[in-house]
Amino acid sequence: MTSVQPGGGGAQGSIWLALAPVLFVLLWSTGFIGAKLGIPYASPLLFLAVRFVASTLLLFLWVLAAGERWPRGLRLYLDLAVVGTLLHTVYLGGVYVAISWGLEAGSSALIVSLQPVLVAASAGVLLGERVRPLQWLGLVLGVAGVALVVYRKVGLSTEGLAAAALCVGALLAISAAILYQKRRLTDVPLISGSALQFLFASLTSGLAVVLFEPDAWIVWSLDFVIALAWLVLALSLGAVGLFLLMVRHGAASRVSSLFFLVPPCTAVMAWAFFGEELGWLELVGMAVAVVGVALVNRKT
Repeated sequence: MTSVQPGGGGAQGSIWLALAPVLFVLLWSTGFIGAKLGIPYASPLLFLAVRFVASTLLLFLWVLAAGERWPRGLRLYLDLAVVGTLLHTVYLGGVYVAISWGLEAGSSALIVSLQPVLVAASAGVLLGERVRPLQWLGLVLGVAGVALVVYRKVGLSTEGLAAAALCVGALLAISAAILYQKRRLTDVPLISGSALQFLFASLTSGLAVVLFEPDAWIVWSLDFVIALAWLVLALSLGAVGLFLLMVRHGAASRVSSLFFLVPPCTAVMAWAFFGEELGWLELVGMAVAVVGVALVNRKT
């Protein structure tokens, strides 16, 4: 996240906007790796709640240090609560629980990367954005590439399908959050708006722990602390801030299509760190998805 206002910050702002997609993909991809590293040492929803509380505290300190104004108005706070709950609690909650049920980090990344299809299909109606035929072709290729890998990874087992269903719920949540953010929260200050979203996510994830994890637990091992620190600093502050910045300054369908590039990065990281399978079918599917995202992001 950055306090630079890229829309009117001259050369520095242009550099931030140019680098934002690359940095976002790299950082966001590590989120699935951090989740898999930390989940063996904590129940998933409590893991998230602790992450959100830590992120909230750091962002509130950042707002105070930067002197950034706070959003005003009850309606605006309700909008921030909706996006914070969808983007953080529901989306990440579904992914974390699915990984704790045995779904591979690469597979979870692949499933939720389908959200550009939902966003592009809805952006024309809800946001008035025009999605060109070539972009639709790119979206179809993206879906096809993801489907190749998901079928191979998930299969038809009950456990795999249940975990995949959770990721589908996460997919719906983040798609709705992107559209809602673009429609209702484009003028909210980045840092203070993010701080409030994480505050609401802390509250809703804490409620989820009470309702669904009565026997929640944490083992404060070195691996868990490293995973938590990385997820708070690099993901909650870095990647989410870049994501909100790009949604503000770009078309929702093009920004969301960057998620197609996350699965290849995540799969390579998961192969390197955890030995997850990365065969020829996975490579073909990821290549097709990358072609799809290139078409979606074409400006002309």
